[in-house]
Amino acid sequence: MSTGQNTKYMSASAQTAKVTMDTALAVSAAILIGTLIIAAVGFAAPEVVHSAAHDLRHAMVFPCH
Repeated sequence: MSTGQNTKYMSASAQTAKVTMDTALAVSAAILIGTLIIAAVGFAAPEVVHSAAHDLRHAMVFPCH
């Protein structure tokens, strides 16, 4: 028994993104620089700089205690 209807199939193709060496280097550099900035300001000796960084971390809900 044939219904005469065309059956449509949906196909999904997975696309993979290629990570180039330049992209990996840029992301690694950004993470390293960001970590160094946070560490340098977080451990800064002047109380004003440290307090400003501390308040910013609280404002961004970044754990600091």
